Amino acid sequence: MTSLKLSQCQLKVINAPIVGTIFLEGLSGTGKTTTGVARTLHLLASGVRADSILVLTPQRTLASPYYSAVHQPDLVAGGQVTVLTVGGLARRMVDLFWPLVAEQAGFAQPDCPPTFLTLETAQYYMMQIVQPLVGQGFFETVTILRNRLYSQILDNLNKAAVVGFPHTEFSERLKAAWVGDPSQKRIFEEAQTCANAFRATCLRRNLLDFSLQIEVFTKYLWSLPLFQEYLIDRFHHLIVDSIEEDTPIAHDLLADWLPNTESALLIYDIGGGYRRFLGADPQHALTLKHICSEQIVFDKSFNINADIQAFGAHLSGKFNQPSVELVGDVRNVLRFKYHRFHPQMLDWVTEQIAILVQERGVLPGEIVILAPFMTDALSFSLKDRLSRKSITSHTHRPSRALREEPVTQCLLALAALSNPQWGIRPASIDIANALTIAIEELDFVRSHLLAKILYRVRDGAPTLEPFDQIKPEMQERITHLIGERYEGLRTWIEGQQVDPETELDHFLSRLFGEVLSQAGYGFHNDLNAGVVTANLIESVYKFRRVLRDELLSHSLSPGGEYIRMVQDGLVASQYIRSWDLVQQDSVLLTPAYTFLMANRSVGFQFWLDVGGGGWWERLYQPLTHPYVLSRHWPAGMVWTDSDEFKTRQEALHALTQGLIRRCRRGIYLGLSELGEGGYEQRGPLLRAIQQVLLDLPHEGVEGV
Repeated sequence: MTSLKLSQCQLKVINAPIVGTIFLEGLSGTGKTTTGVARTLHLLASGVRADSILVLTPQRTLASPYYSAVHQPDLVAGGQVTVLTVGGLARRMVDLFWPLVAEQAGFAQPDCPPTFLTLETAQYYMMQIVQPLVGQGFFETVTILRNRLYSQILDNLNKAAVVGFPHTEFSERLKAAWVGDPSQKRIFEEAQTCANAFRATCLRRNLLDFSLQIEVFTKYLWSLPLFQEYLIDRFHHLIVDSIEEDTPIAHDLLADWLPNTESALLIYDIGGGYRRFLGADPQHALTLKHICSEQIVFDKSFNINADIQAFGAHLSGKFNQPSVELVGDVRNVLRFKYHRFHPQMLDWVTEQIAILVQERGVLPGEIVILAPFMTDALSFSLKDRLSRKSITSHTHRPSRALREEPVTQCLLALAALSNPQWGIRPASIDIANALTIAIEELDFVRSHLLAKILYRVRDGAPTLEPFDQIKPEMQERITHLIGERYEGLRTWIEGQQVDPETELDHFLSRLFGEVLSQAGYGFHNDLNAGVVTANLIESVYKFRRVLRDELLSHSLSPGGEYIRMVQDGLVASQYIRSWDLVQQDSVLLTPAYTFLMANRSVGFQFWLDVGGGGWWERLYQPLTHPYVLSRHWPAGMVWTDSDEFKTRQEALHALTQGLIRRCRRGIYLGLSELGEGGYEQRGPLLRAIQQVLLDLPHEGVEGV
């Protein structure tokens, strides 16, 4: 931090008196987080004890700059700054003060310790409740994947907790706002039935999912004088970043807490609130502004130039939002070209990136490719094209189900082969895919031949036969090099079958370290495969830690049950190592909202499928509604088409402005008349950009 050149406005906040509360607001790129980090270091340098400082962010990914700063080796020795989310704080405090609140909160075993559920283990318990009811006719008109069904019911419980209404009321709120097919109201009631059963299970077994952690913390623990005395004595100084992305209940806690702190810095990003679907409430966050003793605004951007700002201002006006006329020239930073077909657009995007990297010397890590949804097909097409240009790339899709990761599929298929006692028999195509990924230089045609010839199920147990059982002419076709690698993997798997008690996470760690990461195998020098493997091992470990005893009591294997759960579409929890991975030599491919929540800026952005409706449409969520389940929606008020149109327009405006403010040098628009699915594209974002272009002189903008 000492090497950064800080503005006078930043220094004013950083060096403010140790006593007092500050509300700092500004647009993205104005140096707010940099100021927050520097303020934290200033407190430490001023003699403030590290363990008396608490840094709060709405999600762990946004805390990365603080983690890095407080772990510098040259910091003053003694104590450690605490960096948490409100959910993380709730979990720690509920665990610490459990004996004081367990009985009052309604848990059946208050003398026994609690079990905290991750997103994955919560989905597992929800699955046990929902699956039998689906067999009885529940949700028969809902056409979504099972994992989305579980997650949306859990989301309703979470919304109730973070907004602050009883969890038994969400179906009534949803029904009151619904104006469509009356049969949908029955779906809301069925979701409520599942949620109530899940909550009853949690109370009976001392299980705490996210919603119950928040409720116990806010309803029972926060009001205890003993707890408040502990918290006030423990943390004298607060740094709260990105409060616009946090929830109303978090804002309520801060409103109570601020008068009892020695100092506090609250940071608000104007135009933020991208996590509304998770309960973020930027409007409610502003209620904290006047509780603070001082209000400061940062209005100078360090990230973007006048030309980029001009594009943002012009585009903002097309959404009927206030904008300021700027002197910049949009033509200097905007590039686009019309195409008839989607693959032609991808070819153009690849060519432009190649020019930037190979002719203009731009680092690949300074480039991000954005789309409303980054599908497997789109990701593969782009990575393949970039690879042929010798440009590395990586994807980040945190909401992707674990089973959709090819590396995960490979690892779990090999785990099933090594543990026939689980009774899981992978399909031949799954074994072929696993071999393709696991063995270097093995293409799918030859892996399909290997699986067809050598994969067998004998007495209900899956097994791989030795390579020497293949006819010599077929061995020549597959090649003896591949055969040698196959035999190395096969014999290792065969050796694991003699120890069926090995835990799945231990098995995966050994499989990665002893075989797949070695030369000749698919994970060798593949950083992304290593990250996915680490995430999977962490997921398996948490699942086993929570459920092992219960599963064994029913004669179920934790490893086998985990694989079955993944096959049912388990959505992965958030793994901080995936967000920390910033590869300076690699182009990032990611959904637009995911990029915003990474809170980083880049030199160049490529917006794909600008004419597609995905930029404007909300995710299909038939069991929940982020706007109806909020504090700002009057109970009993109907949600109309005009409300939907207004919120979509506002969301699209916020999304595009957020992207523009995180771009320093140029934006490339990927335009194709026909989208990825072959349908004509004439979405609202395309129309708004066309209006911007019509206002510009035609000279100097590619494609006009």
